[in-house]
Amino acid sequence: MTRNTANIAVLQPQPCLIPLELATAITSHHNLPDLFHDLAGRLHHLFDFRYLGVVLREGSRNVLRLHLLETSEPAWQQTPAEIPLEGSISGWVWQHQQPLVIRDLEQETRFPVTKTLLDHRAKSVCSLPLTTAHQRLGVLSMASDKLGAYDQLNLELAQLVAAQIAVAVEAQDQQHQLERERDHLRLLLEVNNILVSTLDLRELLGAISTSLRRVLEHDYASLALYDPESNQLRLQALEFAEGEGLIEEGLSIPLEGTPSGLAFTSRQPVLVNHLSLEQFPSEITRRLIGEGLKSGCSLPLISPGRVSGVLNVASLREHAFTPADAELLGEIAKQLAIAVENALSFHQIVELYNKLADEKLYLEDEIRTAYKFEEVVGESAALKRALQDVETVAPLDATVLIYGETGTGKELIARAIHNLSPRRDRTLVKVNCAAIPTGLLESELFGHEKGAFTGAISQKLGRLELAHQGTLFLDEVGDIPLELQPKLLRALQEQEFERLGSTRTVRVDVRLVAATHRDLAQMVADGRFRSDLYYRLNVFPVLLPPLRERSEDIPMLARHFTQRFARRMGRQIEAIPTKIMEALVRYPWPGNIRELQNVIERAVILSPGPALQIPLEDLQPEGSLAEASAGRALTLAEVEREHIQGVLRETGWVLGGAKGAAARLGMKRSTLQWKMKQLGISRPA
Repeated sequence: MTRNTANIAVLQPQPCLIPLELATAITSHHNLPDLFHDLAGRLHHLFDFRYLGVVLREGSRNVLRLHLLETSEPAWQQTPAEIPLEGSISGWVWQHQQPLVIRDLEQETRFPVTKTLLDHRAKSVCSLPLTTAHQRLGVLSMASDKLGAYDQLNLELAQLVAAQIAVAVEAQDQQHQLERERDHLRLLLEVNNILVSTLDLRELLGAISTSLRRVLEHDYASLALYDPESNQLRLQALEFAEGEGLIEEGLSIPLEGTPSGLAFTSRQPVLVNHLSLEQFPSEITRRLIGEGLKSGCSLPLISPGRVSGVLNVASLREHAFTPADAELLGEIAKQLAIAVENALSFHQIVELYNKLADEKLYLEDEIRTAYKFEEVVGESAALKRALQDVETVAPLDATVLIYGETGTGKELIARAIHNLSPRRDRTLVKVNCAAIPTGLLESELFGHEKGAFTGAISQKLGRLELAHQGTLFLDEVGDIPLELQPKLLRALQEQEFERLGSTRTVRVDVRLVAATHRDLAQMVADGRFRSDLYYRLNVFPVLLPPLRERSEDIPMLARHFTQRFARRMGRQIEAIPTKIMEALVRYPWPGNIRELQNVIERAVILSPGPALQIPLEDLQPEGSLAEASAGRALTLAEVEREHIQGVLRETGWVLGGAKGAAARLGMKRSTLQWKMKQLGISRPA
């Protein structure tokens, strides 16, 4: 490097001894600001200066930083704290490790930074390297308002002073390094204690952020875990007191165009000194910038065999984190990764335990209340036809919709479908949609998280989750509220849903069996049931005939229930009198099998001897369907069935021909046959 020798002098050492009192001052101070304050006063007796400063190299960036400044002019306090290595006097001295004197700054053109000195009336400068046997530290600089103030400087004395200051700076730096290492070890120990004391990720991040803030200043901390279903990171915990709501828990973070995604995919820490959309083009980056965050560090949470997520720390300042900070955060991330794995495993165990506990309670309740029949009883053609349909559809995973009046045994048929299916070893979960209040049905079906609504004091698994890999039986599906039907339709079609109060999608594998006593087609026409849900349910309809249309099964059912209740009550009932059996067969049974069961149970209780006794006045004589159904509105299917049966009886059960039932009803013979099958109408034996 060429120099103007008239203006720049490279000084040669001159022998001189440093005063003892100066050496004592240097060695007696352990705090650099106090040392330089003392030196500034003492060095005035040796050197002529209006400014005395020390700049030290900042390792993470190619700059020298002004750490200490002593001056007699307040204006010097505004001097920039950052000095570039290139184009500055201090940079030249640091690079060449030689003292440098400039006798006239106004004549100097090689160092653009000298303009700042000129603005503060400096005319001459002396700079000396601060170097020890171990390392280069920085530069000691003096400035004077006199021309050539340092032409006759005792260089040996100046270099001795610089060497003593360098030793003091190095010792202070080593002391700070030891203090930092001590603080870091304390932090790691404190973090370790935090990790073993809680399994809640939010509490975990909050405690770690509080401890970390004592060592490393930051404004934002978050924990994002990988979601394999969406192939994105999801923000699970957040610590951001200054936030305005642009960043919130549950937010999805893409793997492309984000610091977190880069840390996750590269498995390396990502240090960002200046956050920008050019470097990380994504919506989450836009939100971070909108919150005022300017720099940050993202650390992958690496567990054995996989990366579970990312720890993020950010600041409202640029260049807030150094590689040394990233190294410290990396140690914390290693510990946190283990804690996250433990927390996730614990959460899965708790969920499984809760699910098994719920299944146990549910199955115990089912054992106590669900099995109202030991087997399907009956030999009628209508019942056999329904059972043939069950045998056909049961091995398949098709949705089944069971039609039938109240009390015809729809739940028993649903159980038969489940027991004949490949899912027989899993759970059959039932939901009586008519028995659960409208406001609770959604929670009962889909479950809820703790705090999702008033009274939700703990997490609850829904019936859909309980039925995973099994069968879900929706009884009285026609009573599902209209506003809940779209969510149920999506869950049935997509086999996925979200619990109330949760954003996490739960996937299930469920076979659906539904049942109703209502005319769903008419409800669709009336706007009381969604057509898309109706078509989703009505894949394979099974029609259960009412008991009045399978009267030949009544004697068998009566004997079956009599034996069952007599055995349970310890009674000896051996026969059913003929008159009573004839009355039972004649009675239209508007309550179907459930009514017959209740009548027989009451009769067993009241029968004192070996013969079943039922007051005949309790059984109405055989009447029309309208009389049997007095006091209640007939369904459209009932009216249609009664009308078709009446025409069939009038035509002697002749279907085709000019005088056949099809012609009288104004329909094709094939249409009439389909209607008869749908309504469970069969010719009497």
